Amino acid sequence: MTDKVNIMTGSDASVINEALSASLKQYRSQNKMSLDELSRQAGVSKGMLVEIEACRANPSIALLCKLASAMGVSVADIVNVASKPSIHLIASEDIPCLWHGKNGGTARLLAGTSGPDMIELWEWELHPGEIFESPGHSDGTFELLHVVKGSLQLTLGKESLKVSEGCSVIARTDLPHSYSCAESGLLKFTMTVSERTR
Repeated sequence: MTDKVNIMTGSDASVINEALSASLKQYRSQNKMSLDELSRQAGVSKGMLVEIEACRANPSIALLCKLASAMGVSVADIVNVASKPSIHLIASEDIPCLWHGKNGGTARLLAGTSGPDMIELWEWELHPGEIFESPGHSDGTFELLHVVKGSLQLTLGKESLKVSEGCSVIARTDLPHSYSCAESGLLKFTMTVSERTR
């Protein structure tokens, strides 16, 4: 991510940091895995893992995705909005905000299935001047986006597309990609992410 704004603040950050710390500790304990081995497997520095386990880090969405993939779970599993047996209601106050933009934008993970093959439902708001950039997801990941308000500038690799209010787009997002406001007003869109392991 090149947007340097912390993904989380306040109570969301505390709850998510504690959940991620507990997940890492449990995963390492169950698999008798050292920090060095998890670092190598996830492609995350050992120092960052130490900070995460001590609840002193503020990980990006990309880092959450790397760690979830390495542990064979979904980000929704880590932040406790994953599906449970039969049905799982997620109260409004329990929906985590995983990104805050510099002008007030947000990305909330509304719900998701358990991983490693997972589907996630997101709600995004971006204000003019905000951009969210991703280094790309695992091979074969797709996103379905629907613009509720404003216009979305979607850049995928070297391609760029303006998605107007009321329109939808399907994008293969295993390449670097970004979302930004294409106009001067507020942008709101929903996104479904489908990621499958091979």
